[in-house]
Amino acid sequence: MSDTTIAAPRLEASSHTGGWRVLVCDHIEPGGLAALADVAEVDMRPPLAPADLAACIGPYDALMVRSATKVTAEVLAAARNLKIVGRAGVGVDNIDVGAATRHGVIVVNSPEGNTVAAAEHAIGLMLALARRIAAADAAMKGGDWGRERFVGTELYHKTLGVLGLGKIGQRVAAVGRALGMRVVGSDPFLSPEHARDLGVELVDFEGLLARSDFLTIHVPKTADTAHLFDAAALSRMKPGARLINAARGGIVDEAAVLAALESGQLAGAALDVFEAEPLPPDNVLRGQGGRVVLTPHLGASTEEAQLKVAVDVAEQIAAVLGGQPARSAVNIPTMRPEVLEPVRPFLALAETLGTFVGQLLDGPVHRLEILFAGGLAERKTDPLTTAVLKGLLSWAVEGVNYVNAPLVAKERGIEIFESRTSEHTEFSDLITVKATFSDRARVVAGTVFGDGDPRIVRIDEHAFNMEPSGYILIAPHQDTPGVVGRVGTLLGEANVNIYGLQLGRAFKRGPAVLALNVDETIPTELLARIAALPGFYDVRFVKLQTRSI
Repeated sequence: MSDTTIAAPRLEASSHTGGWRVLVCDHIEPGGLAALADVAEVDMRPPLAPADLAACIGPYDALMVRSATKVTAEVLAAARNLKIVGRAGVGVDNIDVGAATRHGVIVVNSPEGNTVAAAEHAIGLMLALARRIAAADAAMKGGDWGRERFVGTELYHKTLGVLGLGKIGQRVAAVGRALGMRVVGSDPFLSPEHARDLGVELVDFEGLLARSDFLTIHVPKTADTAHLFDAAALSRMKPGARLINAARGGIVDEAAVLAALESGQLAGAALDVFEAEPLPPDNVLRGQGGRVVLTPHLGASTEEAQLKVAVDVAEQIAAVLGGQPARSAVNIPTMRPEVLEPVRPFLALAETLGTFVGQLLDGPVHRLEILFAGGLAERKTDPLTTAVLKGLLSWAVEGVNYVNAPLVAKERGIEIFESRTSEHTEFSDLITVKATFSDRARVVAGTVFGDGDPRIVRIDEHAFNMEPSGYILIAPHQDTPGVVGRVGTLLGEANVNIYGLQLGRAFKRGPAVLALNVDETIPTELLARIAALPGFYDVRFVKLQTRSI
């Protein structure tokens, strides 16, 4: 669940006589700002430190940045007139989105402007790595011919593994196929049918590691993907494979990559993004010669991409200042107020239900059914359906927001069915979400009590009354004496604290579900020990955002 209250965006005009004022920091392509010329006074500055930005942001109605300028909570608190922050690029990790939401400031990005550039850079890194182009270039410029030292490998008939099959990953896969490569891919939200349409063989993460001659990464950095490619994962890769990362720094453990290169487990690595940027002079990957290709975060650095993202964000800023919706709002739904306001109290709950049910399944959801009951059946629920989709997709797909969630779902082949009933239930309003993968379906339902308190009230066929936040252990089992004690003992031995417990069952000593709210993350090996207890099956660890208390 979101830990912030979604405020209405500020749209009153500034008091100064010059109309709207827009501050543009970082190195934004000036040709992309034409959309602002007729509606605002534009000031362009180099990247600013947070303290300097906070000192000057007060009179501005809009702020446009790339990645160098950090838009912190302190900056947003000082921004008395700010209505919108635009990030000329995909990631918004340099913007405190939660603080912006609390202040009613819309945050927008350009999720598609650099798709082509990022995909082409990943392909370029792969080619440079295969043919040792960078090392050969350096040798030639140093007066060394030495062609025998730069024997490469062909891509033709090699296996290309693509981790993450969003827009960028799909484009990389298409180019790989055009080069005559066999393409395998792993993506938690791509259906096998859609993968076949793309000419990609869908495999799990372990299959991707084992089969890829070249493996390219196109997933966001999250708690689940941080150091995903650590020493253990690299040891399971195909010996002599080559690794490419033009996605996000920190997904790859750089020290582990060096060790894998030195042992010969990896034949090469090409990296455009790093845990610390700019790359420190003493980084372990510097000085590795032809085995490593390093570029300074150039994935989006083409003239065309820089112009596209600047135009995209400038147009959105102009639209918002003119009272129109933004097409790529990260934090505030761009629904009409008359549609959004009646269902706003259920928006965070709907997103949480999507996040929750998506983590109860082992593979990509291909069918999503949403039932609105009680008073909700009489209202327009499009924002709530979008919120469910956003929650379902955003924990594994980068850049999903209220605007693009339906399109992202469609691209991944998810069928969406809405239904409604005004028949009486024990709750005045109820949202029920059913997600299906293969022949397996899971159901979660929730409501909002009168004081604005959201609750999960059903998991599958079992009734609950559970706060949907933080870390939750979901443990289906056969109800027998001692079940709760055995799980509690294992968690206690691992120093995992329980602060909430719910037990739902169909009948005495029958199928049941134990739900535990815990303060700490549960390691994979501990989860496996719990799943191995007698009578337990399909144990899950669900991660939700924590509510402020």
